[in-house]
Amino acid sequence: MSRAFDFLHVNERESKPRDTGITEIRGPYYDPMGPRELRDILDTMGEYVDIYKFSGGSFALMPEEAVTELIEICHDHDVQVSTGGFIENVLVRDHDNVERYVEEAGALGFDIVEISSGFIAIGTDDLVALTELVQDHGLKPKPEINVQFGAGGASSVEDLESEEAIDPASAVREAQRHLDAGAYKIMVESEGITEQVREWRTDVAFTIANEVGIENCVFEAADPDVFEWYIKNFGPEVNLFVDNSQIVELECMRSGLWGKKSSWGRIASFESED
Repeated sequence: MSRAFDFLHVNERESKPRDTGITEIRGPYYDPMGPRELRDILDTMGEYVDIYKFSGGSFALMPEEAVTELIEICHDHDVQVSTGGFIENVLVRDHDNVERYVEEAGALGFDIVEISSGFIAIGTDDLVALTELVQDHGLKPKPEINVQFGAGGASSVEDLESEEAIDPASAVREAQRHLDAGAYKIMVESEGITEQVREWRTDVAFTIANEVGIENCVFEAADPDVFEWYIKNFGPEVNLFVDNSQIVELECMRSGLWGKKSSWGRIASFESED
């Protein structure tokens, strides 16, 4: 990419397809997104976007041609497309169509099928079987791990506090089994860690990062204070999931161009000359 003001220093970024420093962005959910908006986003910032995620099953409300057009625009910009974690809804309401759901995702051009279970009680063996199913259909499985039952929706702090927290060690064991089964990355849900909690459970984030491997995780970072914390503690190449409205601020922080009081001028990278 020929960058404007290319004489100004920015932290070195691995070119796409990247394995670390991944930025996943939310597509249609909090507001609709059509092809013109998506093209504008990717024409200007597409170099820094790796995954585009349909959230909340939004694709099931849209005309098929609109879904495929959005997917094609992403592929034109070397951006992978994820289903988001809707499979848990399919498991509950359309149990007999789980494999058909995966097949349809492949037929429409999706690259990644996220496997979430924030709202349902399901065994790890069954979740790992879903990872294997997705892989068998030539798609990339991206399982989600949680430390809070009810994660992944719009539940209040009080609602989540009424549910039992999940032992982080259990989430780590589940993540490792998914990786052994061929998972592409592990999605780390923010609720119960930095979202919908009275105090951030940063110890849980460190446990997951250390035990699962930072390079294997994509951490949900629901607001700028959260992704700043991850960058300050894990470096600019940490994999993050943010809202599409936050791409520029996140990349300014990763690159060292800009930041906040506690991070401005402090984010750096090193590229060996060997």
